[in-house]
Amino acid sequence: MKQKLKLVEGSICAPRGFLASGVFCDIKRLGTGKGSAKGKKRDLALIVSEVPATVAGMFTTNQVCAAPVKVCAERVKRGRAQVVVVNSGNANACTGKQGMKDALEMARFTERALNLPAGLALVGSTGRIGVTMPMDNVRAGIIETATLLGASAAHATHAAEAIMTSDTRPKQIAVEFKLGGKKVRIGGICKGAGMIQPGMSATGARPAALPHAGLHATMLCFITTDAAIEAKVLQAALQEAVANSFNRITVDGDMSTNDTVLVLANGLAGNAECGVRSAEFKKFQAALSHVGLELAKMIVRDGEGVHRVVTVRINGAKNIHDADAAARAVANSALVKTSWHGGDPNWGRIIDAIGYSPATVVEEKVDIGYSAPGGKKVLWSLKRGQPTSATFKQLCAAAAPKEFDLHINLNLGQASAVMYAADLTEHYVDFNKGDVTDAATLGG
Repeated sequence: MKQKLKLVEGSICAPRGFLASGVFCDIKRLGTGKGSAKGKKRDLALIVSEVPATVAGMFTTNQVCAAPVKVCAERVKRGRAQVVVVNSGNANACTGKQGMKDALEMARFTERALNLPAGLALVGSTGRIGVTMPMDNVRAGIIETATLLGASAAHATHAAEAIMTSDTRPKQIAVEFKLGGKKVRIGGICKGAGMIQPGMSATGARPAALPHAGLHATMLCFITTDAAIEAKVLQAALQEAVANSFNRITVDGDMSTNDTVLVLANGLAGNAECGVRSAEFKKFQAALSHVGLELAKMIVRDGEGVHRVVTVRINGAKNIHDADAAARAVANSALVKTSWHGGDPNWGRIIDAIGYSPATVVEEKVDIGYSAPGGKKVLWSLKRGQPTSATFKQLCAAAAPKEFDLHINLNLGQASAVMYAADLTEHYVDFNKGDVTDAATLGG
């Protein structure tokens, strides 16, 4: 029987024992780039568990990774954490020894501000690369944020706003379900709109999370749960959830230096800890995967300049690597993405992208078609490598909605893959090209 999930308010503050807040402390510095064009937008957040929690994390596999990622990857190995301090407006990436010193200071200063034992703070950052952190502003922000902690939905939203960069809206969700006879909640917030094609692993080392191994402004996600779950089991659940959500999205094909997903589980729901092969674990896995996928889709829908969202579904590949390669080739093709923007059902560009991908492809076996999101009724434009009788008008109507599914069957095997992708628009180019004579136009 399918797991029943009840949507609840409060995102990261919905589970028992979690507090959050967010403030403005001018990390980007007003007037110094696109992020500052939003005025006094909150730019520093705290997410706090009232008790120490088990922790799991997934991190960018970019070979150039930010200081906060390095700090978190090491600390998560201990399996315990109690607070996350995260800022927008500065990635603290490519900042050398000073960057590592600043990331560690953010953690230590937060621990002292909350009177927590050393080693229980994790750090996240997002923003422009190569700029040192304004630590006086950061310390002032941590002090202020610590005084404003609360467990309301508004507190959660303040934190969600604080981690935004080019996002146009906060991204958050929470669900409630039964685990071992106890009510359990999982809540999450995330940010991301550009520099989006995460490929994360548990350590930051390649390859990214299996079974879908893909190597590719920042994606950050913070998840809280009051479930009781051992750290290694939580890590296994997170790897599976990320493999089928955040590692399945692309806006522009660029992997950030800062991509991070962290989960804190404080056990206050009072359920018995579940083993990785138990039925209860499957319930937890389903709920965590649902939260991850919903948040991941929010990122694509809010992508920079995005007009259409397309779910690319590959079936019939010889193996999972071929399926993944074909899906990513289509999802990241500039020609395909611009045709989506124009509503042009140009299957020629699609089959071209499949053909140059590393996947094994036989032209005479490829099928290409369109459907409504999640729909089973497919309008095929190509069957066995040949155009169908579908008219151009019919195909245009199929590719006209803001969201649709693109079905590709290679008819060579049983493997499948999916990518949640965005079109490529004039607005994306205008937003990201900037003007070097005007600092306020420059992005991260």
